[in-house]
Amino acid sequence: MKARYHLPGLFEFYELYRAFLPLFREHREWFYDWCEIGSIYGAPADCLWGGGRVGFGDAEPADVAALMGEYAVSARLTFSNSLLREEHLSDAKCNALCALFESGATQNGVIISSDLLLDYLQKKYPGLYLVSSTTKVLTAFDRFEAELNRKAFRYVVPDFRLNKAWDRLNALPEALKQKVEFLCNECCWYECPDRKACYENVSRKNLGESCADHICVSPDARRGYRFSDAMQNPGFIGIGDIQRAYLPNGFSHFKIEGRSLGSAVILEFLLYYMTKPAYQLKVREEIYLDSALDLF
Repeated sequence: MKARYHLPGLFEFYELYRAFLPLFREHREWFYDWCEIGSIYGAPADCLWGGGRVGFGDAEPADVAALMGEYAVSARLTFSNSLLREEHLSDAKCNALCALFESGATQNGVIISSDLLLDYLQKKYPGLYLVSSTTKVLTAFDRFEAELNRKAFRYVVPDFRLNKAWDRLNALPEALKQKVEFLCNECCWYECPDRKACYENVSRKNLGESCADHICVSPDARRGYRFSDAMQNPGFIGIGDIQRAYLPNGFSHFKIEGRSLGSAVILEFLLYYMTKPAYQLKVREEIYLDSALDLF
């Protein structure tokens, strides 16, 4: 089995992937042979159906679709708004994106939270596969397992606090294990009681509703995202965990978060999770020395 990474920033970090994907193809020996790119996910700015994070991607959708097609990478639209209403389903921008990505030679998908949107997409864009979003905050294993059993979803992303629930995870049938997509590098406070409320705040903002910002109650909220902090999170999944625990037990899908971060941080994720240590400097040099790419 190989680890299949689902990477952040389909629209947000288009320029970074435009530099990285050729390296991954042309210098495959620089990267671990036990991993592949499963998909790249994200959404343009100002998408009503957007959720999880307030989108800021400004790459042209046709360019993004062409890049993913050239490298046969599955693209996922992050449409995980949990508060959609019937009148939102006719949104021209989101429908146009679905139509564009449904037409690709490589099958593309949509990450969703709303059952209303699920029903709509199944009827109108049956060529897109569906992913159940971590924004549902499935912290109870029974609810998570019920979600895995829904035939509509190809993958289900549980809350990161279920990442080490080994007794229940190992008891899953093999077919369900292949639907689990673990969120590896979450930096959110492990004891956070407000995770769902935080995601709903983002959903309201994407709908254009006037609302106050969600105030994070984490003791370390002022630090923002730091990969070194994420590595200390009890739910963190590192490359050693993937090789020694997850792959041998039948789990192969791993989501890397980071759409709201900078491209320099995303590069660090690509180096840590995918690049052999002996070649990490080479990858950095190839990326940093591209004068057309602004990493900061």
